[in-house]
Amino acid sequence: MTEPLLRRLRARGERLVVGAVPWVAPVYRAMPHVDDVIEFPFQHGGLQFKARRSIARQVEGQFDTAYVLPNSLKSALLPFLANIPKRVGYLGEARVGLLTHRLKNPVNKPPMVAFYSALSGDRDGLADDQPRLHLPEEHIISALAAQGLQRGSYYVFAPGAEYGPAKRWPAIHYTELARSLDAPVLLLGSGKEGALCEEIAGADPKQVVNLAGKTSLLDAFALIAAARAAVSNDSGLMHVAAAFGVPQVAVFGSSSPRHTPPLNDKAQVVWLKDDAAYQPPLDCAPCFERECPLGHTRCLVDITPERVAALLRG
Repeated sequence: MTEPLLRRLRARGERLVVGAVPWVAPVYRAMPHVDDVIEFPFQHGGLQFKARRSIARQVEGQFDTAYVLPNSLKSALLPFLANIPKRVGYLGEARVGLLTHRLKNPVNKPPMVAFYSALSGDRDGLADDQPRLHLPEEHIISALAAQGLQRGSYYVFAPGAEYGPAKRWPAIHYTELARSLDAPVLLLGSGKEGALCEEIAGADPKQVVNLAGKTSLLDAFALIAAARAAVSNDSGLMHVAAAFGVPQVAVFGSSSPRHTPPLNDKAQVVWLKDDAAYQPPLDCAPCFERECPLGHTRCLVDITPERVAALLRG
């Protein structure tokens, strides 16, 4: 969702170096307009002040402007310690003294592309604000060869969602969907999603191949880029499929496609909140919770595999 911002900055002549944690860095390496990527050795949680100060000393004097995309205090700390003259970001959590140019936090949840793109300060949008990723063709060919696949001969499912179970379509629905399709299915995700993917694949191992945690992130991108179509929850890999322009069906539950839609002309979204025929209405959605507060997760359970299969067949 940050790619259109970077494209705006490149279009006005800025040289782009992105700092990212290792599991996000490959996304930026698939953006041709990014000149370099610095991998941050940070873990989830904790300020990790010494590590941030060490990197700040290494990059001090190299940059004129820092665009701080995450809204946390610790994200704004490194540019401050590096004495980067212009530091742009949202007010976030108590960052007044760390940023030189501050945007007010939106009252409601705006579309994320617009949220990030506003940091550029440009009033006029790009002609094309859809996020886009690119991989060299030889990388895609190599990833396909490693799995014995041909372009367009398989589907990709991304059944995980790190945020929590209230964003995950049930595993049994993914299994039933896979059984109804006329081509093999690759399951992609992180190692943390290996057990979930094994549950889906175990019911039909000839039709479904579990690759969760078994490929590099860039190879997973290549397999998505060459797929016939993708099915996912509202997750990072959903946005990857959108950025490669792959036909896709995105299943939404506790979150909202008004906030984080797959920006892809070939994308189809299933969200029962927007389905007037679904009764009784889902007054609880979107709750944006990690787990269903009501314990039923109707927003996901009631989306049938048949409905998603019909959308895939178009």
